[in-house]
This record gives sequence, structure tokens and C-alpha cells, in this order.
Amino acid sequence: MNNIDIITSNPKYLEYVRKIEVFEKERVFCKHTIEHFLDVARISYIQVLENNMKYSKEVIYAIALLHDIGRVLEYEKGIPHHEGSVILSKEILESTNFSGEEKKEILKAIKNHRKDSEDELSKLIYTSDKLSRNCFNCKGKEKCYWDENKKNYTIKF
Repeated sequence: MNNIDIITSNPKYLEYVRKIEVFEKERVFCKHTIEHFLDVARISYIQVLENNMKYSKEVIYAIALLHDIGRVLEYEKGIPHHEGSVILSKEILESTNFSGEEKKEILKAIKNHRKDSEDELSKLIYTSDKLSRNCFNCKGKEKCYWDENKKNYTIKF
């Protein structure tokens, strides 16, 4: 079984995804669904290919699938989601076959995905996360708390 299948079949991962869905049931904008995770993965990997970056597809998909999983700890305990995502991802990554170095790389990108980092991989995830949002078509844009500079009002390609 490849590492992505290991993550997506992990009972804890599935539990966290379901919990986020329940917490965000009434949320109008920017839900943190499996669709969002996969959008971030696909956009990130397209950027890797277009810019001849040297990141494996599995590492990119692992980061994207795990980057917002800490929303559970944010909703339950008030822990910032990027920190919560690192906490929960460590446990999930233990069941994978990623090398120790790959796990460090994945956790670093997850931790830094909320800011425009100097680290290339973290920056890639940050940018892809923003590009995955269709702010131009959002039903809740009047209530959105995002800074205008972060909102994605165009389709970029």
C-alpha cells in the first residue's frame, strides 16, 4: 500500500475528516473538506511540474491531505490549526513508509503553511492553499475575515 492510501485509510485520519465536517456544517465559506485537501494537492503538484521542482508526488499529497487536519484541535481546544495539524499528523505519519527526512519535510511544510515562508516547499503549500479558494464565487465573501490580499478573486494559471 502506498503512503497516500495509508493516510486516507487511517482510522484516525478518517475520524478527523468527519469531525471537521461536523464542526463546519453551518460554515458558508472555506470549508476544510477532502475536496479542499485534494485541490491543494493537485495545484501544488502542477506547480512542481511546471517549475521543475524536485518534490515527490507522495510528499506533496501527504502535506496537502494533512495540512488542515488540526482544525479538529482548533475547534475542540483552541489550538491554532497549523500547530494542531503537526500534532495529529505526527501520529498518522507513523503508520506510513515515509523516511524520517520525508516526515520532517512534511511536518515543516504543514507547520509553515499559514505564512509566506522562505522555505520553498512551505511557500508552495501556502500559495496552493490560497489558489484553491474560489473567493470570486464565494457565497460568504461579505462575512469572510481574510485579508483582501489573501483572497483569490481570479483563476490563475
